[in-house]
Amino acid sequence: MKIALFGRELNESFYNPICTLLHNLLKNGARFSVHEKFYPLLSQCVKFEDVKLFGKHEEIDPDTFCFISIGGDGTLLDTVALIQDSGIPILGINTGRLGFLSAVSTSEIEMAAQALISRDYTIDYRSLLMLESPSNLFGSFSCALNELTIQKRDTASMIAISAEIDGQYLNTYWADGLIVATPTGSTGYSLSCGGPIISPDSQNFVITPIATHNLTVRPIVIPDTCKITLRPSGRHKEYLVVLDSRVQSLSDTQDLVISKAPFTAKLLYPGKKDFFKTIRNKLAWGLDKRN
Repeated sequence: MKIALFGRELNESFYNPICTLLHNLLKNGARFSVHEKFYPLLSQCVKFEDVKLFGKHEEIDPDTFCFISIGGDGTLLDTVALIQDSGIPILGINTGRLGFLSAVSTSEIEMAAQALISRDYTIDYRSLLMLESPSNLFGSFSCALNELTIQKRDTASMIAISAEIDGQYLNTYWADGLIVATPTGSTGYSLSCGGPIISPDSQNFVITPIATHNLTVRPIVIPDTCKITLRPSGRHKEYLVVLDSRVQSLSDTQDLVISKAPFTAKLLYPGKKDFFKTIRNKLAWGLDKRN
């Protein structure tokens, strides 16, 4: 069983549970490959006898059984960009804060290890969005699990973003920016800007304005079969485009064309996955004594 490990940092307080996870897997014949930048941190709590290092997508073994992301949701988004369309399932161990995506807490480490060993897990297939144009803005991987955001570069005046759906004019948003989110991303930045929570299997996109000037403008949910075209304009001639955690500059002479990616991300959860239970727990629903 080949398992790849990725993370950006590892606090000492998490050494023991991570050691427990890896030692349990080692005892059951797991072979590890570790991201080259994460290896020096991970080797402080686990002594690997035989390990392969990788640094980019092309160096990942295609027959890897599982990719373990150790960190928060941002780390898992980086993991998606690393494995791309290889189809390797991702298990997110949450050593961050909220953890919508990295849903396995360190208190559930032994259960997670046993789930991998006994194959007692659920695979959740999550849709991604794809930036079709400009095609080279983010290099070879122009997809996002959470969202694409276009926003102004600084604290100056708002920008205008014209939006079309399948060639039909939708609206011009006067705002600090605009978010196009997947159902997975509906619990992220879009939610903090007033967007709805969408079930992962809903097959939708949600378009959410950021600090819109017109108070009658609200988020809108559309089918993910649609092609979205965004055209920014304003006093400043450059804008920021954020694809999950990656950022690039865009000139106002370029349109953004967004569609659904032709592949999915596979998120692995021990046992059975309950999205609504996760929402209740993460957002503390039901803690009001009236419930």
